[in-house]
Amino acid sequence: MDFILPFPLKKFTHQVNIKQAIVLMGSCFAEEIGAKLEERKFNALTNPHGILYNPISICNALTDYIQDKKYTKEDIFLHEELWRSFNHHGKFVSADANICLENINHHVSQAHHQLKEAKWLLVTFGSSFAYTHNKQIVANCHKLPSSQFEKILISKQQITDAWQKQLAVLKEFNPQINVLLTISPVRYIRDGIIENNRSKGILLDAVHTLVEQNTNCFYFPAYEIVIDELRDYRFFKEDLVHPNQLAINYVWQRFSDALCDEETKNFMTDYEPILKSLQHKDLQEGTIASLKFKKHLEEKQTELKNKYPFVKTL
Repeated sequence: MDFILPFPLKKFTHQVNIKQAIVLMGSCFAEEIGAKLEERKFNALTNPHGILYNPISICNALTDYIQDKKYTKEDIFLHEELWRSFNHHGKFVSADANICLENINHHVSQAHHQLKEAKWLLVTFGSSFAYTHNKQIVANCHKLPSSQFEKILISKQQITDAWQKQLAVLKEFNPQINVLLTISPVRYIRDGIIENNRSKGILLDAVHTLVEQNTNCFYFPAYEIVIDELRDYRFFKEDLVHPNQLAINYVWQRFSDALCDEETKNFMTDYEPILKSLQHKDLQEGTIASLKFKKHLEEKQTELKNKYPFVKTL
């Protein structure tokens, strides 16, 4: 008797190698996968604008990276004594305009250089719903009065039109890049359950159209793995909408099985015991046992560095 619906997932013809540069953009699900990549020593840069949810804001952020845009004071605004950007997550907010701009421009510049060398761009769309301010779609409302914004539902046509143009520009900027598109399995119930399903349907339709029309575009079914294969609330956090660590680990395993090449898998297998040791909390600091543990860990790190010299730090 089966208690889950197995989701078949073939190996991708284009695979990820740990030596390749990667850029991740999009919802909080992109953050989770980015964290998995970074802790396993991938050359990954995650969400240079911070978490973004709607496809148009993600597209606009990508334009900033390609153009290496320099934000000025005219691009940010002051609200409740803090400087903010409608294009960015709240983590860029600062009481000092210069610090806000310095932080924003540093991340844009970093993304520009990483994207130029990247072999993969991983994009996670969260929602088709967005908010406009002065008729412009914003990435973040920064808790300004709701009367200043209009909520809209971005159509499939708007998404595909914007991204078709963007993918052409991206390919000219970096001819070697592959784009992996995913849909966040997080359900945005603040929009309503029916509305969330409608939103996800638009995203799925748009993404598959883009994949069908672009040879360097691929789809990873994170949404289907969580919603259809793991369709049980034990795989969600207490809010019942965000996948918990068990679900994230499972999606990561499916991701690495399908997308990572053999060299990368071999490295991760060898590195996993070291990673667990690094995450171990030493409650016996200064004891002989603690010193032996650290010495053994250093030996293992040196051994791994010799085996995989392309990994700069462990």
